[in-house]
Amino acid sequence: MIKVGILGAAGYTGGELTRLLLNHPEAEIVFANSESNAGNRVSDVHENLYGETDLTFTADMPFERVDVVFFCFGHGKSKRFMEEHKIPANVRVIDLAQDFRLAPEAVYGLPELHKADIAKARFVANPGCFATCIQLGLLPLAKAGLLKHDVSVNAITGSTGAGQKPGNTTHFSWRNDNISVYKVFSHQHLAEIRHSLAELQGSLDASIDFIPYRGDFTRGIFCTEVVRFDGDEGASSNPTAGQLASLYEDFYREAAFTYYIYKAPDLKQVVNTNKALVHLEKFGNKAVVTCVIDNLLKGAAGQAVQNMNIMFGRDETMGLKTKGIAF
Repeated sequence: MIKVGILGAAGYTGGELTRLLLNHPEAEIVFANSESNAGNRVSDVHENLYGETDLTFTADMPFERVDVVFFCFGHGKSKRFMEEHKIPANVRVIDLAQDFRLAPEAVYGLPELHKADIAKARFVANPGCFATCIQLGLLPLAKAGLLKHDVSVNAITGSTGAGQKPGNTTHFSWRNDNISVYKVFSHQHLAEIRHSLAELQGSLDASIDFIPYRGDFTRGIFCTEVVRFDGDEGASSNPTAGQLASLYEDFYREAAFTYYIYKAPDLKQVVNTNKALVHLEKFGNKAVVTCVIDNLLKGAAGQAVQNMNIMFGRDETMGLKTKGIAF
């Protein structure tokens, strides 16, 4: 069994992670840490877990009893925590915050890109939710060296992407029947997106013009990306729709949860699953790529468990074969 500790276990990602690990056949949660909820039952905070667990939150952090610890902190706290605490060298770390995604001491935990490195890693930085969705739509093009012009990205996320702490843009009366943009061209996930694309392509001079939207739904990310090519269609710099589809199929052939599909996806096809669905349509010298994920699963806790499985030599899909919803 893989012995697990969870830090910051009371938030949305902590709750999803707890749910997944409770149903994982080879994982055991040793402690769920939350200073503000210490002594409270986990199911009193994550009420979907009534009848699933008798765990209580604790302020303790018995690292000597675990094999891996998940950081489910808000952004910025993971780095401070590592500076203030010593985690034994034999304990692996998976950080769901953004603090170490570009740090040399951590492996960037996108399995479709770094699976071999994740398998050997002691410290994995889980990708951001928008970053996961956007990258999965563009990685095959980067590998083929086709991102030569600015890429226009529009992506909309559910309210859980903002975390559990209430705010002016998350409460029901504002969010319901509403949509808004934020952090236009300046979202914090852009740095990790550019880093991965440049890693595959060799360099990236093109701009990633990303406009994020707040949606009036709970969970999921729906992303469209417009890419422009050079030359006559069929040239190496401007592949046909069929050639592009083959690029995507080849790139994701061994991926455990990412699928290239031949019909434009709907968000509901991935909600409550760890899947990513990718689709491409060609229009002259342009292509529109659509990618959809669940922000709390493939965009956060599900991908973190996927990384844990890889790190401990388990089947990548273990504990993650949840089914989607039909309507």
